[in-house]
Amino acid sequence: AQAQYAGTGRRKNAVARGSLVPGTGKTHVKQKRCRRITSHTQDLRLVINQPFAVTSTEGSYDVHVNVVGGGYAGQSGAIRHGIARALLQVDP
Repeated sequence: AQAQYAGTGRRKNAVARGSLVPGTGKTHVKQKRCRRITSHTQDLRLVINQPFAVTSTEGSYDVHVNVVGGGYAGQSGAIRHGIARALLQVDP
């Protein structure tokens, strides 16, 4: 079985629940609304990937996340928060 690290992030009215699985760095976002964060702007993608840049783990984990509520900025911040919490489980 693969190691899987879960994290929940919140920002404004958005809640993101997701998991990290060792992999190649792919991000899969399932949203309640029809908006697509990962295709919206480069800035929001940078926000989502900040925890990986800080911990030097870019490309090491695949991200699977469900996000509900809020707008683009709130959802991307919630995803970042959830990823950061999951990375704390990997290496406190």
